[in-house]
Amino acid sequence: MNLNFAHLHLLLNHFPVIGTMIGLGLLLVSLVGKNEDLKRGSLIIFAVMAILTIPTFTSGVGASKMLTGQELPGTMEDLIDRHEGAAMLSLWFMEALGAFSLIGLWQLHEKSRQSKWNFAAVLLFAFLTMGLMARVGNTGGEIRHPEVRASQGDTITETGIGAFVHTFEPNPDKFTHAMVSSKWWWAFMMDMHFIGLALLIGTVGIIDLRIMGFAKALPFEPLHRLVPWAMAGLGINLVTGMLAFIGMPVYYTFDAAFWVKLSALMLLGLNVATFYLTGVFDRVEHLEAGQDAPAFAKFVAASSLFLWFAVILLGRYIQPFEETITQGR
Repeated sequence: MNLNFAHLHLLLNHFPVIGTMIGLGLLLVSLVGKNEDLKRGSLIIFAVMAILTIPTFTSGVGASKMLTGQELPGTMEDLIDRHEGAAMLSLWFMEALGAFSLIGLWQLHEKSRQSKWNFAAVLLFAFLTMGLMARVGNTGGEIRHPEVRASQGDTITETGIGAFVHTFEPNPDKFTHAMVSSKWWWAFMMDMHFIGLALLIGTVGIIDLRIMGFAKALPFEPLHRLVPWAMAGLGINLVTGMLAFIGMPVYYTFDAAFWVKLSALMLLGLNVATFYLTGVFDRVEHLEAGQDAPAFAKFVAASSLFLWFAVILLGRYIQPFEETITQGR
């Protein structure tokens, strides 16, 4: 059986929902037990879920096109639009949760303690994101399981909390149109995307090159202090990249280069986890001028640099590979 977007979306969509619940559970237990290791684990889970939410969201466009290409009841398109609007809202909350979690991890590393404001932000966004993700799951379930709303007739009705949350959910078509309605706005987004890329790869590239053995006259620790600039660049790239995708969802979804680029970004997330969670960082943290990094650290750094070059190259090939994926598959 060939893997299509519907299969991919069904495979991924449980991770953000269940992962957020697990992360919040660990965070609450760490608060009660004052366990820093559990707190760090919850922040890592939130950051990972923020990454996995991106392919989950983007694969949803392909899955919806497979459904809308069939003969469906009149309410089905409304259900899909509602689900997509709920997914858009939860996407931004999840990415904000991931951003606050990364800041918290940086604070734990640099100061051995997470600031109160950051902990409060993580806790608040974790609760909100969990609720929004649960709604995304429920609205998605109603698309393929009409029996759960059989008593509601042919119209979609929202009551209680669902009706309140629905007022904040964007209309997918209007949101898409807003992203491409002005060439100046699109140009601004692309300029910001380039600036974010320069901050991110410029910072990470310097660190990777030092670990690989270039510019050995520089100690590692001062270079590592530049990581917040890379995090800022990542945030800019994530926001502008997702806005660009929402502006032209079909264009990106059925482009092979886009998915290879997204896969490279997922591998970069794994690369960062390998660097910080397997002891590699501990071996290079105190490198002084003239000292050489271990062989495995050089491999991780070289892999990072290769993957970032792949991301840049694949970004340039998105346009030539337009419509290289058949919509019916």
